[in-house]
Amino acid sequence: MSPIVIIFITVFIDLLGFGIIIPLLPFYAESFGASAFTIGLLGTSFSLMQFLFSPIWGRWSDKVGRKPIILLGLMGSCLSYLALALATSLPLIFFARIIGGIAGANIPTAQAYIADVTTPENRAKGMGMVGAAFGLGFIFGPAIGGLLSRISPEAPMWFASVLCLGNFMAAWFLLPESRRVSAETKTLGRMEAFKHALTKPTLVLLLSLYFIVTAAFSSFEATFALFSEARFGFTSTSIGFLFAFIGLVLAVIQGLLVHIVVQRVGEARLIPAAIFCIALGVGLVPFAWSVPTLLVALGVLAVGMGFNNPSLSSMVSRLSDPNDQGGILGLASSLASLGRVVGPAMGGFLYDSYGMTTPYLSASGLMLVAFAVSFIGLSRLRHDTHAPARG
Repeated sequence: MSPIVIIFITVFIDLLGFGIIIPLLPFYAESFGASAFTIGLLGTSFSLMQFLFSPIWGRWSDKVGRKPIILLGLMGSCLSYLALALATSLPLIFFARIIGGIAGANIPTAQAYIADVTTPENRAKGMGMVGAAFGLGFIFGPAIGGLLSRISPEAPMWFASVLCLGNFMAAWFLLPESRRVSAETKTLGRMEAFKHALTKPTLVLLLSLYFIVTAAFSSFEATFALFSEARFGFTSTSIGFLFAFIGLVLAVIQGLLVHIVVQRVGEARLIPAAIFCIALGVGLVPFAWSVPTLLVALGVLAVGMGFNNPSLSSMVSRLSDPNDQGGILGLASSLASLGRVVGPAMGGFLYDSYGMTTPYLSASGLMLVAFAVSFIGLSRLRHDTHAPARG
């Protein structure tokens, strides 16, 4: 079996567990007395750990290999879901999500794995496969979580924990190592990776986009369950199916279309267009007056995310030295996690203080800033599909 197929299955099962939990977590936290702002902080704590640990796992994967770090993350996810199922108070929920954030910081390692086994020309396709695994996780995960929540609030957490344990065992036996390492292998630390990025203006731009786009999107994500409950009376089950719809669009875009579009127009053209779609989709959410109009807004948002994420990852990978793929992708993921630290807290604060539509209007405005930055900053690359490799 192809290593890309194996890593796709590994990431899919890992994200299936994540997809089971994420739409239900606001309601689960609410049952322990959490406010919208506290729920935002719950997302912030998860992402803060990813911010701290993504470069560490990426750097270690450059040094010791990709497989050990992927296995470590899978076992950590298993334990975090177990702790969530056993939680008896809000502080214990925070503890579980902190463990989950540390474990989930290994996604850049999976992206580095893809970079190890693909050529630069096929890099966007490989990154799209990882993105498709994300999308499929959000197709089946929320639906499974919504159904299991009818048994008990803890049932989805137990299922996600068992799922990650099975994924750990399968990856242990089936996932081959993609990188040869030795005791002499040197890697970039966080500051060294940052200094390296500063020597390449295009890379600095892309890393900035990771932060801006993720901060805006996570502001939407952290409060959407509360918004849809208040506006449409949705339950955790129906919200799970909405996330499944988003996941379906993501899977189709990233699994089937992104590499075709990248080959024809290049990442430099595609990234600004995708960011504009995200801004439009998020901005339309407050004006949705029915389920069909809400689906239109979410569909536009998902199309933008589907094209943006693998295009960004592909360009960052192509700008990186092969020996530092994990470290640079870890730095990118770290900045995205910093966006998830800021975004949920900002969204929760705006929701509580200024009304339920303000997180989406502010997120849309922030995304328009990202669109302008990417459109201007990548303009010199739009007529050269090979320019990203030069930085």
